[in-house]
Amino acid sequence: MSGVWVFENNGVVRLVENPRGDSSQGASRRKVLVHLPTNQVVTSYDVLEEMLTSIGWERYYNDPDLLQFHKRSTVHLISLPKDFNKLKPMHMYDIVVKARNVFEVRDS
Repeated sequence: MSGVWVFENNGVVRLVENPRGDSSQGASRRKVLVHLPTNQVVTSYDVLEEMLTSIGWERYYNDPDLLQFHKRSTVHLISLPKDFNKLKPMHMYDIVVKARNVFEVRDS
């Protein structure tokens, strides 16, 4: 069940499952993480780890429930769910912010 919660004038809240009215646009689009130097879509954590280590990030093994990367020259820590299929746009944007000019989030 996904959508947008809408407050009605009478104080009732209801779920609108497709607020745009067209399922072919907007919310139904999947996001992908793209490595800009190679224009390659990140398809697995193995691929992502190779890309991050090539620019100075190191695997951080402090939390067994997360996949984490740390860059010694910064205070940044990238924390990702163990399962690549649970990688969400918020995780992708976190990578983009912490590895500037190397990654980009695009619609698939």
